[in-house]
Amino acid sequence: MTLFVRRITLAALVGTPTLLVAQRPADAPVVQNMMARPIPAEQWPEWVRKTPVTDPMLLRIVEEGMQRSQAGALAQVLTDSIGPRLTGSPGFTSAGDWLVRKYQEWGVTARKEQWGTWSGFKRGVTHVDLIAPRTRTLDATMLSWSPATNGAVTGDVVVLPQFESAESAHAWLQATKGRFVMINAPQISCRSPQQLQEFATPATLASLRAAQDTLRISFNQRNVTAAGLQDSLKAYGAAGVVTFGWSNYPGINKVFGSPRQMVPTFDLSCEDYGLVYRLSVNKQSPKLRVQIESENLGEVPVTNTLGEMKGTGRTANQYVMLSAHLDSWEASSGATDNATGTITMLEAMRILKSIGYKPKRTILAAHWGGEEQGLNGSRSFVKDHPEIVSGLQALFNQDNGTGRIVGMNASGLVSADTVLRGYLSQLPGDFTQWIRYGGVGQPGSGGTDHVSFTCAGAPGFGMGALGWDYGFTTWHTNRDTFDKIIVDDLKQNATLVAMLIYLASEDPTQMARIKVDPLPAGPNGAGGTWPTCVDGTRNTAGYRR
Repeated sequence: MTLFVRRITLAALVGTPTLLVAQRPADAPVVQNMMARPIPAEQWPEWVRKTPVTDPMLLRIVEEGMQRSQAGALAQVLTDSIGPRLTGSPGFTSAGDWLVRKYQEWGVTARKEQWGTWSGFKRGVTHVDLIAPRTRTLDATMLSWSPATNGAVTGDVVVLPQFESAESAHAWLQATKGRFVMINAPQISCRSPQQLQEFATPATLASLRAAQDTLRISFNQRNVTAAGLQDSLKAYGAAGVVTFGWSNYPGINKVFGSPRQMVPTFDLSCEDYGLVYRLSVNKQSPKLRVQIESENLGEVPVTNTLGEMKGTGRTANQYVMLSAHLDSWEASSGATDNATGTITMLEAMRILKSIGYKPKRTILAAHWGGEEQGLNGSRSFVKDHPEIVSGLQALFNQDNGTGRIVGMNASGLVSADTVLRGYLSQLPGDFTQWIRYGGVGQPGSGGTDHVSFTCAGAPGFGMGALGWDYGFTTWHTNRDTFDKIIVDDLKQNATLVAMLIYLASEDPTQMARIKVDPLPAGPNGAGGTWPTCVDGTRNTAGYRR
């Protein structure tokens, strides 16, 4: 016995470095995304500059932006300290106040401008335990605007069924009193699709896909049949609703808002949702203890936050705009959607102010609210400020993640195509060698804030970023955190935007608004139509996510 103990002890001592130091996994063969590579030098198009930049102001912008960047530090405060910024939440208000303070600290005029009111919501603790048939603390996140549970509530679990008739629905609803209702299809396997593709046999892969499709279709039908379910569940005394929004990877879920804000609603991770679902359908009597703390603040003012550098030339009544939405969903920190866009524009303004630039056109940085609920802040701004829309030289918007800016087009404006090519050709090739410029392009019809301007025929341009698996890893997920931000790319983006803003402000010619005609046909072959502008939704009435 003694000898055995000594051997174990010696092995532990000898093995300490390898046991305690995290090991780097073996490099898997990965094909680098083509957009992550610069355009080969021999293929540089005319908008990639092949000679050194000589414009003193551009050189100063590059030096300030790349050598003295504050982008990373600003992003850390916004995502870690202030955190998520749900429209109508204290976090959203705090973020706007912080932006105003930062701008004023740098000598930039700043203000918050109200565009409406929204349902105020203060998030507290979410704690969910499985207490039968065994004990486990579950990975849970309350949905935005979810009511509280008024302390810890214990209840059984039921799964939303397929109703045969109104009578069967009524009978089932009566049985939901004091119970938690699961309303989404579970994921049969929480392994990533990449793992299944790599390791599963064709037969296993086909079997899993067929079973998952059957579940998905079944639950889609159940939810259609049960339209208005949350109203009924509240009336019948259900304890709460359990949801699940799979985003292709273990531990990553998409989490939005509570439908109609009627009963406590929370999301479970793939693994835990599947666990509780299997216990329920196999009649193994799962029981949950749930504590959700939240506060409904009623209708509260909601704003856009604006930073402004007044123009000094004869074109001072014309505008160049930096655009990014400030609001976020709140299951995480809203880092890549859209703290990165916010910081890109904030840092670009800091760069321009720091180098002492005096713009000819007025520069306006707009940090929008209500984007996640339908571009409401930017749409309201367009409606409220026709003088800015009519005097707009260019607007640059960023809203799709942390990566280097690699895509742009002229949003369907033939006249803007030549101008943008000219701007890009004046910039250092180190910046533009990454950009696949898409020419005239088409006007966007939704999705992010520059389309609030392009519908009016104004020159608003989206700046597409390198993906970094944005759609599955961070977009609207519970893992959109500061660590996902690539600070080097953020520095480059802010510097690029600052240079474009400078060129647009100095441009001696006002940008024309000649639309492409006809618009290219859509996927169905039908001719395209220019999008129509609509006013933003100015309050919560009629809106439920």
